[in-house]
Amino acid sequence: MVERVNSMAASSERKGSASNGYVMLVLMLALLLVPALVYIALGEGEPTLIAAIAGVVVILFILTGFFMIQPNQAVVLTLFGEYRGTVRKDGLHWVWPWFGKEKVSVRAHNIHSERVKINDLRGNPIEIACNVVWRVADTAQAVFDVDDYKEFTNIQIEAGLRTVGSRHPYDDMSDDDETTLRGSGDVVNRELIVELNERLQVAGITVDEAGLTHLAYAPEIAGAMLRRQQADAVISARRKVVIGAVGMVEDALQKLSHDGIVELDEERRAAMVSNLLVVLCGDREAQPVVNTGTLYQ
Repeated sequence: MVERVNSMAASSERKGSASNGYVMLVLMLALLLVPALVYIALGEGEPTLIAAIAGVVVILFILTGFFMIQPNQAVVLTLFGEYRGTVRKDGLHWVWPWFGKEKVSVRAHNIHSERVKINDLRGNPIEIACNVVWRVADTAQAVFDVDDYKEFTNIQIEAGLRTVGSRHPYDDMSDDDETTLRGSGDVVNRELIVELNERLQVAGITVDEAGLTHLAYAPEIAGAMLRRQQADAVISARRKVVIGAVGMVEDALQKLSHDGIVELDEERRAAMVSNLLVVLCGDREAQPVVNTGTLYQ
């Protein structure tokens, strides 16, 4: 687990307040009629000019307060540097022009990390990469608690991938139920999700999915590790063949003795065991040899 010391107070998202933008749009259109009404009532002159200038100023003032929110989008509102809430409702909205407005996408983002070279638990250099699906859960933390939440996310994904990758060996040919990067994909993916969520919590980011997309030995040891894997596989297969052959020989001797087919002394039993093991464990098909004499001739 990652230990962190965080001395600053974490921001927390809260609902912001904004006026209905469509109502303000109707009001703005209505103001366009004011200069025309003044002109009709008073004709050309200074009052008409003043009304026209005032109407333009008011319309420009209203225009600067509009903002549009698309689905799965949010706007963080600030007033002279103070956080005043987040608006998530899609549609046309309006706030006073002196409010700061910063749009934040709360849609799911997909990142495919670069291949990074790390050392696994046994010290073997490997190449690893992952795919991560993340989204902004707390807009206040994403905007105010980190400098650039997208860059922060990219860096933490690589750091989390290095941490999880170094916890386990690449592969293990033994019979132990050891977690490996190659053979325990579900376990490693869950660990990666937990690790990334812990790292990105400070930025208000939630990781929904994460999984390894590339896993291989580094080029400088790939050939040696391939031969090692092949040797381990041969040894493991041989071990199973020998264990099975010994069981079959034991069953054969017990069957012969139980049914009274033939009586074997220790020397003949040893010879039969040797012959059966050669037949069962050999790589090539056994060639029978007919012996017309006895074991002692």
